[in-house]
Amino acid sequence: MAGKESLTARFMRTTGKARLIFGPAQSSSLNHAMTEENKRLLEAQQAEEKAKWETVTRADGSSYILPRKQD
Repeated sequence: MAGKESLTARFMRTTGKARLIFGPAQSSSLNHAMTEENKRLLEAQQAEEKAKWETVTRADGSSYILPRKQD
């Protein structure tokens, strides 16, 4: 039984071969216009992230993020 390949290994090998033929799993177009609902959702997510993180810019122009202090 030590020489038998696991189901997971067989599945990964098979899907890897399929990706060589059919390409990646992404099937929808990425250049379509955003709907109003998606725009509102994106703005809400960005506002939520802005409330959680603070961007700090160094004197050399590089930047990094830090968690906002909860006061």
